[in-house]
This record gives sequence, structure tokens and C-alpha cells, in this order.
Amino acid sequence: MFVDIGNPHSKENSVKIKPNFRVPPLACDAHLHVFGAPDKFPSVSGLRYPPPFAPLDDYLQLSRQLGFHRMVFVQPSVYGKDNSCMLEAMAVMGEQCRGIVDIEEDIADQELEKFHNFGARGIRVNVSPLTTYEAGFADKLIGRVTRLAERAKGLGWHLQFLFPGWLVQEFMPVLRKLPVPFVIDHMGLFPAKEGVKNPGFQELLSILGEGQCWVKLSAVYRISTDLPDYKDAVPFAHALIAKAPDRILWGSNYPHVSFADKVNSLDLLNLLGVWVPNEVQRYKILVENPQNLFEFK
Repeated sequence: MFVDIGNPHSKENSVKIKPNFRVPPLACDAHLHVFGAPDKFPSVSGLRYPPPFAPLDDYLQLSRQLGFHRMVFVQPSVYGKDNSCMLEAMAVMGEQCRGIVDIEEDIADQELEKFHNFGARGIRVNVSPLTTYEAGFADKLIGRVTRLAERAKGLGWHLQFLFPGWLVQEFMPVLRKLPVPFVIDHMGLFPAKEGVKNPGFQELLSILGEGQCWVKLSAVYRISTDLPDYKDAVPFAHALIAKAPDRILWGSNYPHVSFADKVNSLDLLNLLGVWVPNEVQRYKILVENPQNLFEFK
């Protein structure tokens, strides 16, 4: 039996309904995006991918069949600092959801309070994964990140970083001093072909054990070249989970922009069953950890 979630350009159209393990009650998909109609939610210029049409209803049909009750919406880069598409979805979901917003450092306190009431609990710091090495690039981000950390601290929020691997490594001195928790997206985006001995990944493991750092098992297709099983990424997942099982999250990264014709959310969820055969650990990653970080009731 197959499910059609309404996107003719996505492999989600042909995913089987059942995961290969029992998804526990209150499981959370900790990283997903929604995209609305372009006439209602216009995108910014200079995009690296064409924004798909991926409304909330399509995601909900899929998430119910996969077994997810909770979800964390993440502001996609196509909308810049206009979080209205995501906030519309969050208004529908209420306490079942949380959100990660993208904001200016000097945003009014009243706006942040509004976001908090919608369910926002973090601020996204987004640098395209395709960004290549540039000397001094990390230094240009310090002022913004420092100010955003101050705003997040006042609300009990965290920061969420989408950085290419080389930038994660260069930013380590700043990350170690942040006064708030922070999440590193997509396993740090270190190329799997370089192996777990990659110095940047080793540094990530070291700060993961210090308590403020969280890492998301998501978008493995962005680090792996070993399709379709992503076997070269398995040691990365195992190393992260072994280092700090209390600080690991899982996210589908739905609707897999730039990769929607190659992957689907069920296959990615099934990988978690392979990476984490222990049911107690899976419960921690899917229920307890997101409940603690995102303050689900």
C-alpha cells in the first residue's frame, strides 16, 4: 500500500506507510519546513533552490502515517526573515509544535514575545551548506551570533546553526562560549567520505559532551555519497549517539529541498532503526530529548 501526499515531484508519493520499528507515542520530528502558495508567501531573491509547494496538510498526512505527534518547524531560507508561513502552520498545530525563527538582531521585544506565544523556542543562524571556505568568514558572524544569543537567553531559547562543516569547525571557539544551548543541524555537515577522524567532527564530539551542544540526525543525504544506504555516514551517527545520547535529536528535513526526487522521509526514519537498534535509546531521541529542549508539555 502506498501514500500520496500531493507533491508530484517528490519521492514521498511512493513511500510505504509503516516504519520498520515502532515509533513511540509523542515522537517528535525535530526539523521540517512548510512552503505556502507563492502568491501568499513570496520568496526572497537569489535563491539556491526553487521553493516547492509543501503546505501543512501534506506534511500532516505523512506524519500521521509515520507516527509523529509532535513537530518542530524551521524557518526556510527562501522566506528570509519573514516567518509568517511557518507561524500560520504553528497557529494550527498549537501545543503539538515548536518553531525555530530567523530574525534580525534588533527585533522588538514584543515581536519575540509573540513568537514565543506561537511556540518558537529557538533562532536559526543559516549559512548555505554550499558555501565554500573563505578566510575570515567566521569572524563576520560573531557579532550577529553574540547578539542573537543575548536575545535567546532572555527568553530561555536556544540557537540553531546550519553551517557547512568547515564553518562549524572554525566557529568552535565561539560555540564553546555561548551562554545558551545550541543545536548543530545535519550532523555537522562534515563530508562522510572524510571519516570520523575529520578534525572538525572530532571537535564537535568534544563539545557535544559539554552539555550546551545538541546535534540533529537529519539530512544525511547532504553528507553522504554512499546511496541508497548511506553506509559511510553510519560511523558518524554511532559516534554522536555514543558520545551524548541525551543531546541527540532526529528530524526528517521534509520536504528535502534539492533532494526531493531522490529521498523520502520513511527511508530516512528507517535509518534511525538501523543506527539505533535499542528501543530505549530511540525513545530518548524521539521523545525525551526534544521534550526537554523544546519544552513540550
